[in-house]
Amino acid sequence: MSDEALKNAVLAALAKVAEPVTRKDVVALELIKDASVKDGRVSFTIEFPSPSYPSKKALEDACLAAAQQVAGVKGVAVRTSAVVRARPPVEGSPFGPGVKNIVAVGSGKGGVGKSTVSANLACALAQEGARVGLMDLDVWGPNIPLMMGAPKDAPPLVTPERRILPHVLHGVKVMSIGFFLKDDEPVIWRGAMVHGAIRQFSTDVEWGEIDYLLIDLPPGTGDVQISMAQGMPLTGAVVVSTPQDVALLDVAKSIAMFKKVGVPILGLVENMSFFVCPSCHVRHEIFHHGGAQNAAAKWGHEFLGAVPIDMEIRIGGDAGTPIVVKNPKSPHSEAFRGIARNLAGRVWAAAAGAAKSDIMGEFMSVFKPPQPAKPKPAGFEV
Repeated sequence: MSDEALKNAVLAALAKVAEPVTRKDVVALELIKDASVKDGRVSFTIEFPSPSYPSKKALEDACLAAAQQVAGVKGVAVRTSAVVRARPPVEGSPFGPGVKNIVAVGSGKGGVGKSTVSANLACALAQEGARVGLMDLDVWGPNIPLMMGAPKDAPPLVTPERRILPHVLHGVKVMSIGFFLKDDEPVIWRGAMVHGAIRQFSTDVEWGEIDYLLIDLPPGTGDVQISMAQGMPLTGAVVVSTPQDVALLDVAKSIAMFKKVGVPILGLVENMSFFVCPSCHVRHEIFHHGGAQNAAAKWGHEFLGAVPIDMEIRIGGDAGTPIVVKNPKSPHSEAFRGIARNLAGRVWAAAAGAAKSDIMGEFMSVFKPPQPAKPKPAGFEV
């Protein structure tokens, strides 16, 4: 068999390997690159759809096995790379083509840790090799500058072309109205002023090449959410809640708002899910537990994962060093990384046109979000 015929046979075998999120074959999805054969020795590259893609090893093993089973193959060399796939282009988008996917992070009520989740997810995605931006649209309470360690009294630079350069903090490009305010200066805006600020953050900021742009929203369902949904080509939204019923009531309103303005729900995150006492190692479910996961199942959305409440997360946020940066090996950081990987899978599904609940249900059954540990007996080392 000629090398060209053997290459075609290998590609035919690889076409039988299904990518688990979309159920489409890896050849049709153009995940196989640079396939070549020389003297019976095969080489190709698997281009994963995200640095945070959660099934790298399984998909690589499946492709390797498929190629090795082809008659005439004397050896197989598999290379890997990762390129985040972009959402379908939107006509009239205020962002340039360099911003691939835009994800809003919202909550129905304040105080659930939405900004903490936004900052840690942004850093977790960046740590795994993605190009990440974080836009703080909580114009009335911008906390991202503090949580990301932005320099005080140092607003972003402006180019001669009047383009605003975001601060780069922990590997993340960050923009916030808080960069332009004094600590005690309130923002007393409504309607058109809010819309104008959102438009300026979209059109006048030099975001460059961004795989994931996370948008930290204010709580509620007001001017910012509506202006953002109308003016930005969102890939989808992540909704953050704490476990108790009163928070979930507001989550339902937030989800309903996103649906009314045509923004897909990528999943729910349960923050402050439980607390493990550092002295006695007993777990306490301060705000109840599992409410967001149960709500996600009830409403037909994906549960991306749970984050415990812990003093180290608060300390890191107050010090401008998110926990995934300050202590990347902690269980809290692992929880955020697991959520980030699940989010990357949801974004990939949306970009591939496969964000149906039945497909994502299968995906999440394979790549389960990190589950909180069961209560430990006193004296157990965590």
